[in-house]
Amino acid sequence: MCVAAEWYIYSVSGGRIVEHSGDVPVRAPVLVLGCSPTFMGGPNGYFQNRMDTASELWKNGKAAVFIVSGDNSSHAYNEPEWMKQALVERGVPEERIVCDFAGLRTLDSVVRMKEIFGVSTMIIVSQAFHNERALAIAAHEGMEAWAVSAPDVPNRRSRMKSWFRERAARVWMMLDLWVWSREPRFLGEPVVLPEIKEEK
Repeated sequence: MCVAAEWYIYSVSGGRIVEHSGDVPVRAPVLVLGCSPTFMGGPNGYFQNRMDTASELWKNGKAAVFIVSGDNSSHAYNEPEWMKQALVERGVPEERIVCDFAGLRTLDSVVRMKEIFGVSTMIIVSQAFHNERALAIAAHEGMEAWAVSAPDVPNRRSRMKSWFRERAARVWMMLDLWVWSREPRFLGEPVVLPEIKEEK
């Protein structure tokens, strides 16, 4: 299952990940995958790098709107609001940021882009290992997606932990997609994104 997961992910994500926002071939809604600004009592490098990368898409004219999707399972933990605040601090207009509070997992965040926000083409922002899996889910859903990879963190222990965690997540993804046909935990009513409102 692990080998199958790696093969599938690489086969569908190849050529769709870039390291610089200016290299993205489309202008589209941007899905910023959830992350906490702190880790073990200190700043989370994954979060800071992800927000920096996302804001560069706005500066380079590649972002139509941002959907910050993450976990808000308790009043004290709110990834979408933290990401929104960080993007505003980096110069992204607040009215161009939409919070998705039901992005409990990567699968939920990606599928909700299609089912709730009506997005068929998008740009994903996370670290490279995470982008590959998100692109695989998007491909399974028939979506056109590209990804910009935020820099990894210099801490070797954190990178190793993320590597092993990602291997398990990829196997779980295969089970979700091909065995259980799992849907997001929460769906709900469609949400019209800001740019679509303006075009109408």
